[in-house]
Amino acid sequence: MAGSVLKIAGRRLSQHTGSGAPVLLRQMFEPKSCTYTYLLGDRESREAVLIDPVLETAQRDAQLVKELGLRLLYAVNTHCHADHITGSGLLRSLLPGCQSVISRLSGAQADWHIEDGDSIQFGRFALETRASPGHTPGCVTFVLNDHSMAFTGDALLIRGCGRTDFQQGCAETLYHSVHEKIFTLPGNCLIYPAHDYHGLTVSTVEEERTLNPRLTLSCEEFVKVMDKLNLPKPQQIGEWLRIWTPGSKGGAGGLDTWV
Repeated sequence: MAGSVLKIAGRRLSQHTGSGAPVLLRQMFEPKSCTYTYLLGDRESREAVLIDPVLETAQRDAQLVKELGLRLLYAVNTHCHADHITGSGLLRSLLPGCQSVISRLSGAQADWHIEDGDSIQFGRFALETRASPGHTPGCVTFVLNDHSMAFTGDALLIRGCGRTDFQQGCAETLYHSVHEKIFTLPGNCLIYPAHDYHGLTVSTVEEERTLNPRLTLSCEEFVKVMDKLNLPKPQQIGEWLRIWTPGSKGGAGGLDTWV
């Protein structure tokens, strides 16, 4: 039974925003796409948000929300992922009252289109939206309002970054996004990425500012490195294209596609 259950990595952190109990944080893992999903909640109001849900594990996430006695307000996406299908649409059905959230620049429909500077409130806490394009034009980073943690999507990974060779990516734009929107956070701010392929779960701004082998380069050197990566296509790119191609069967594509 245990072998069939996907890994759930629980972390209890001590960050506080003002008075009261600390934010509740759970980090979950989807092994096929190596995606992290994050559940954040206010222990007092029981309001919660979920970051980067995956379709295949939406049932797991909904069950955890119920077990912890939380009320999920938002299923938010850092961007439109090409390596998996978001679970936010299913969560809207599983947990009535939950709204889907994504950047207006993503090209997807949602209950709430966010923009740079928008705040996503849940109880005493809030996530600040910081536009961090480059991997895709619609990428955003979510920063907890006390700047103790940031959820960077594919813009900044642990000792790496998201690819820029498709989905209208741009290496130069990504470089400036990370340096101007993420590396300007406090050095002890925890970095929680959307993926990791080496078993790592968390980093800090200071670690990535000094140890990230790509983003410690100059912008010109970074662009050259990214242009020469020659990465294979994501495993689920076929399904992503099926959904996002306008007029395709099984997916409306483009601006008609809901998350």
